[in-house]
Amino acid sequence: MNAYALLFPILIPLLGVVTLLLGARSLQVQRIGGVVFAALTFAASLYLVFVVDQADYVVIQLGGWEAPFGISMVADRFSAVMVAVSSFMGIAVAVYALSEIDDTRLRKFFFPLYLVLIFGVNGAFLTGDLFNLYVWFEVMLIASFVLMSMGGEKGELEGGLKYVCLNLLSSMMFLAGAGILYGKTGTLNMADIAYQLAMAENADWALSSSMLLLVSFGLKAGMFPFFFWLPASYHTPPSAVSAVFAGLLTKVGVYALFRSYTLMFVPLFPHVQEIILWLAILTMITGVLGAASHFDMRRILSFHIVSQIGYMVLGLAFMTPLALAAAIFYLVHHIIVKTNLFLVSGVVIRLKGSCDLAKVGGLCKSAPWLALLFFIPAFSLGGIPPLSGFWAKFAVVKAGIGIESWGAVTAALLVGVLTLYSMTKIWAEAFWKQQPDAVAVEVPKPVGHLAWMVIPIAVLSISTIVIGLFGEPLFAFSERAAAQLLDPQGYISAVLPTVAEVSP
Repeated sequence: MNAYALLFPILIPLLGVVTLLLGARSLQVQRIGGVVFAALTFAASLYLVFVVDQADYVVIQLGGWEAPFGISMVADRFSAVMVAVSSFMGIAVAVYALSEIDDTRLRKFFFPLYLVLIFGVNGAFLTGDLFNLYVWFEVMLIASFVLMSMGGEKGELEGGLKYVCLNLLSSMMFLAGAGILYGKTGTLNMADIAYQLAMAENADWALSSSMLLLVSFGLKAGMFPFFFWLPASYHTPPSAVSAVFAGLLTKVGVYALFRSYTLMFVPLFPHVQEIILWLAILTMITGVLGAASHFDMRRILSFHIVSQIGYMVLGLAFMTPLALAAAIFYLVHHIIVKTNLFLVSGVVIRLKGSCDLAKVGGLCKSAPWLALLFFIPAFSLGGIPPLSGFWAKFAVVKAGIGIESWGAVTAALLVGVLTLYSMTKIWAEAFWKQQPDAVAVEVPKPVGHLAWMVIPIAVLSISTIVIGLFGEPLFAFSERAAAQLLDPQGYISAVLPTVAEVSP
């Protein structure tokens, strides 16, 4: 039964897709079914975390074919916690969508596509095969492109076109890197690739593949210099769609980077460590400067996705137990906080008709509850104690100090200050100043009750506070996950037990 815990977070959303398609004529079935299957997926993900934390690894060879010939599905602590936090965001955004997503989008299969997206995200976290990782990426790409552009408006179509073109370029590089690697190793099983590279006297022949995958995953993650598609597209769809994109999709790229360089390309990491370090620093700086220069709430938040990705990749570049644990903790924190901020932006649009900071104001007086719900994730993102963002940044900076990477530490601290500046700008303009009298904006017609938007925002805000005040269990789990990442032999032995004894 424990082995099937790995399949539940994938099969449940797939079952949900089939069920909602069968009930496509009923909008009530769409709404209730979308929330129910998202909730069941989250419950299954919590069970997976429990099982993996007890067993270290859960492996299933689909179809009964032994690795590396069959398709391996593998869960360790890192992948399990990513599935759990992603599924948590899944249920939060599904509830939020009850109030924001209109009947037209529901008739265009919003919730089935949303569950396909969760299906793809969870599959990407749990696959043990490089080609199937590509397949899961494409599942996500198809679902996300339709979700982004289903409104048919000019801005959505323009953003969707930029999004899909750059991601198709990323997919081409992924296929090229995987194809070269397959030609040289005869396998696409991640554990088998790791084993062959570990056993090779000189693994430099795989450097070209590793660099192609670095570019591909870096583009999907929104790293410098590949990030420009992200702020050009994430502000265009409804906030529910933007929120799940902001919280999850770039993190799959980050996950793939971590999996590649802590498992498959460990012998090659010294060759690329300096490159990854500088990419992380430049990602932080360019992202936060873009945020500081914009005056639209969702564009600011989009650029901050880029800057915060830099902190996570910095943990990979440091490659120490503390740095990897800090990066995992940062991933969990950022998924929750960034999703929540985009959800808040949707409420601002609902109340004021716009999230352009020049056109809105006075929310502290007219909606003080929203001011509080914005303050928590915003200043957590800025690193204010005792919120979760403070501990995430503190751990990354401490890891950098431990290896005397002073340039990276300085950049991380400066970016933190500028992040706080951007959040303060939103606070001052949207919440503190008076509503501009001369500005006329069209307030969108309400779709559902505002409570369905407020409840998930409140839950996510409470989660941010809890992680900040009582984050030790999560950080301890992150440390155990980091220890697994630093011991690729454990992963190899779990997937390929017959080669365990002769592994170096």
